Amino acid sequence: MCSKNMKTDKDLLSAMLLLLPSLVLLLTPVTADPLGKVRSNKTYTPNSPFENNLKGLLQSLSSNTHLTGFNSASVGSNTNQVHGRALCRGDVAAQDCKNCVENASQEIMKVCKSEEAIIWYEFCQVQYSYQMFSVMVYTGKYPDSNSQKKNVSDPGHFYSFQKDLMGNLTNDAAFDHAKLMFAVGETKLSRNLTIYGLVQCTRDQPGGFCSNCLMSAFGDLSGCCKTHEGGTILRSCNMRFEVHRFYTVPTVNDEEKSQHTLLHDLVTPTTVAMIQEGSLLGPQELPFMDFATVKAATDNISDSNKLGQGGFGTVFKGVLPNGNEIAVKRLSRKSWQGAEEVKNEIILIAKLQHRNLVRFLGCGIEGDEKLLRYEFMPNKSLDIFIFDEDKELQFNWETRHNIINGIARGLLYLYEDSRLKIIHRDLKPNNVLLDHDMVAKISDFGMARIFCEKQNAANTRRIVGT
Repeated sequence: MCSKNMKTDKDLLSAMLLLLPSLVLLLTPVTADPLGKVRSNKTYTPNSPFENNLKGLLQSLSSNTHLTGFNSASVGSNTNQVHGRALCRGDVAAQDCKNCVENASQEIMKVCKSEEAIIWYEFCQVQYSYQMFSVMVYTGKYPDSNSQKKNVSDPGHFYSFQKDLMGNLTNDAAFDHAKLMFAVGETKLSRNLTIYGLVQCTRDQPGGFCSNCLMSAFGDLSGCCKTHEGGTILRSCNMRFEVHRFYTVPTVNDEEKSQHTLLHDLVTPTTVAMIQEGSLLGPQELPFMDFATVKAATDNISDSNKLGQGGFGTVFKGVLPNGNEIAVKRLSRKSWQGAEEVKNEIILIAKLQHRNLVRFLGCGIEGDEKLLRYEFMPNKSLDIFIFDEDKELQFNWETRHNIINGIARGLLYLYEDSRLKIIHRDLKPNNVLLDHDMVAKISDFGMARIFCEKQNAANTRRIVGT
């Protein structure tokens, strides 16, 4: 009796083991459908050298893309050569990247059968073509999910914040984070409403091309979705926004934490709360930093590190422990008469993010000491070149033209494209700084005047600036 029961149990166990692979398949989540795909009308011949090269290309992309998140390759020669690239979303883990590219490669091979095609998934995209620079990089695709988004209650207000966010992210991805060409961020409209954005370009294109692609993508995004709570545009560059966080926030290492501590003990909770609540600034826009670290970087704010001085404060060169150079502005006490002035100055500087404006990196407060940290400009200011006979000779016409265009782009951003409409009121050669590549960046907003959102003129009661 006991033996019979044992035999029955063994048979049942064997049957379950045989069924286990089927059960696993049933329990494994079904791979998500692609967000979109585009293919040319020109098909290739089955079992041709082109198809064999395509298989080899897709195998290479599947095997290698997850190592860095991007890969491009070519297989074959002459008319049978195939070019391809694969890109994973910048916040995706390596294994998820690998799985996505493998699935996308299988799908594009199975359904497209064309000489060029591109397919997009949530976490990756894969593209191939018979030509090196496919015209399909300009092709935009709207996922079906765009039409399912709810409308926002105040489209005009929502769009102004959305435009500012996506413009800042475009600059970040194309120029400031050019190695990854990926940026995420958020902007807070009210206590209960935040817009989250993501932009990304393939890494085989220069920053200017990435910027143009994303600006064009934003035009498409505005056309389809500016009144919606979310939207996505798929190209060789991609753009997406939602009213919920859909991406993974990048991890900050210990060194960055020490440089960008959000609520440092030296900053009073009252001041921080007032700034964040009154300005709708999120943590990414208002980075407080370790005061002692920045002070040490300037050798205790030594006069030997002094770069210049203006009515708004004195600027010192600093070197962080990791070797990065920074510029630190020590604000004069007359610029900080009270908490309201602290709030206004920080709000103004933190919200201005553009390639042709000096980039604000953080602030530190300890008692009466207020330090603002900026990117370091190694070529100093424009006046040093144009008022020096020897250095002026370094200025060819191309450099001059680029500087003029940079200043104009910075001003256009202040007047029209920024969330805050601003007149600088102190634009002069020594307030135009030059980076490593002689790119012009407008600085010193101590006398700037903020317009109302729909205001296009203003009168000032006193003369300021130069």
